[in-house]
Amino acid sequence: MDGTAYLSDVTKRFRETQFQFDNAIGQVPFELWGRRLDPESNSIVTLILHLSGNMRSRWTDFLIADGEKPDRNRDSEFEDPQTMSKEFLIERLSFGWGCLFNTLSNLSEADLDRRITIRSEPHSVIQAIHRQLTHAAYHAGQVVFLSKHLVGSQWHSLSVRRQGSDAFNKAIQA
Repeated sequence: MDGTAYLSDVTKRFRETQFQFDNAIGQVPFELWGRRLDPESNSIVTLILHLSGNMRSRWTDFLIADGEKPDRNRDSEFEDPQTMSKEFLIERLSFGWGCLFNTLSNLSEADLDRRITIRSEPHSVIQAIHRQLTHAAYHAGQVVFLSKHLVGSQWHSLSVRRQGSDAFNKAIQA
């Protein structure tokens, strides 16, 4: 796979992760976004604050500055302030995704061999992309799990429904 095809594919995988994240939280009433399963669990608010803060930090000045920006307060991302509106949280999440997608769209095949740093640790651009993809998918999975729990029987599947594999496969083959 050449670098251009790789960047196209990884962008597609990030879009799929964003779809899962967005469509999971879209099913949960806002008043439940701050709910945690237990005191050590993350809430949807926590996951939005953390993932958006992470993406902003990692993907702003990606090729020229350390991925852990000095103005990021990671620890505060794990607190759930009661004063944040749904609009603020969605805007913050969109900004984080925007930082990521803007940077990906501006990378060239030649950039893939470059070295960057995250928390003073050297990474190839490909390693940094994989690190972010894994991180985003991990938290998207948490959001899907938590959203399914909070919504219960009102949940609408984001993929092939239970007991729906045969119908899905037939539709794909048709």
